[in-house]
Amino acid sequence: MELRVLRYFLAVAEEGNITWAAQLLRISQPTLSRQLRQLEEELGVTLFERGAHAIALTDEGRLLYERASTIVALADKTRADLTASAGELTGDVAVGCGEVWAMSFLTDRMAAFRAIHPRVRFAVSSTTADVIQERLDQGLLDFGLLTEPVDVSAYEFLHVDVTERWCALVPDGHALAGCDALSPADLTDCDLLLPSRESVRRVVTNWFGRSEDDLRIAGWCNLPANGATMTAHGLGVYLCLDLGIEYPGVRRIPLSPALGSGSAVVWKRHGAASPAAAEFARFLRG
Repeated sequence: MELRVLRYFLAVAEEGNITWAAQLLRISQPTLSRQLRQLEEELGVTLFERGAHAIALTDEGRLLYERASTIVALADKTRADLTASAGELTGDVAVGCGEVWAMSFLTDRMAAFRAIHPRVRFAVSSTTADVIQERLDQGLLDFGLLTEPVDVSAYEFLHVDVTERWCALVPDGHALAGCDALSPADLTDCDLLLPSRESVRRVVTNWFGRSEDDLRIAGWCNLPANGATMTAHGLGVYLCLDLGIEYPGVRRIPLSPALGSGSAVVWKRHGAASPAAAEFARFLRG
């Protein structure tokens, strides 16, 4: 499979129409159709279900789309890393993070680094811890900012001296909405929304002093904004990191006793790194 053909395949899969994809790629429609047929023949599978006006991916096509997206993204990043200037340090450093207060520390380090190396750029993507670790392992990210608990055994890491505080999001009009703080006893009989990541849920259940099975769990959520919407519509009280953000229809209430979590910046221990990423890692270690 040629990288060029994988790019063609991705364009068609995303556009859902060969004509539109051909225009985007600036090649003729017959050429694009021929390349797709040759790709299917090479792989021995049907990648598209072809309709009169649109095409859709088959199961095999969806699998190739997932893998090809990673391959092409990694190829693009590798090319950018390898073509960095041999003189002044340059290049892009890819960082994945959750939306946490510890980002203030990492941003300060980025700004200080760019004061020394102004041609280095930071590409920051906000996503979940599981996705960050997956992309680190794939080489699509250079660094990840992860909220603890997290297994750092496979990484170089730097603990961040910023404590993330937990809170409860309570619907307006709820019996607990007027409280200044909420204890485990206050929340025991409430329907609860907990974080999606199992290791993080254990932090919350330990705060309760009870197992997850002994709590009234209404669901799980990994994004505070969605959790706030679920709370506002009465699904449950959402326990999440306190980002200082006010959401419509809910009240943000701290926990008592306070519950805190740490964070860590991680990067691959034995993975190849671009010159810019390697230098930033040395800069973080101080």
